[in-house]
Amino acid sequence: MNQSSVYIITNKNNTVLYTGVTSNLVKRMYEHKSKAFKGFATKYNCEKLVYFETFDSIESAITREKQIKKYKRYKKINLIEKENPDWNDLSDGWLFYFG
Repeated sequence: MNQSSVYIITNKNNTVLYTGVTSNLVKRMYEHKSKAFKGFATKYNCEKLVYFETFDSIESAITREKQIKKYKRYKKINLIEKENPDWNDLSDGWLFYFG
């Protein structure tokens, strides 16, 4: 899963949405879950992956991230619920090992 990705994470109550972009989604989710960096996602306990899209290039992922970030909340919710109606953590069961 080393393709570039745009993703949306939330907190346990699904009240905060954070949209991000990365070239390694597994590693980035590990960083969110372990609170490796201080910032918005850490402050609001966003570590549940509820949506992601993959791209062949980081430039395409960044373009899509900018588009999603402009969405109003209801449109982001519609995007999530189309693919993940129960708001499950899509990273459940991922193995976080980096050698």
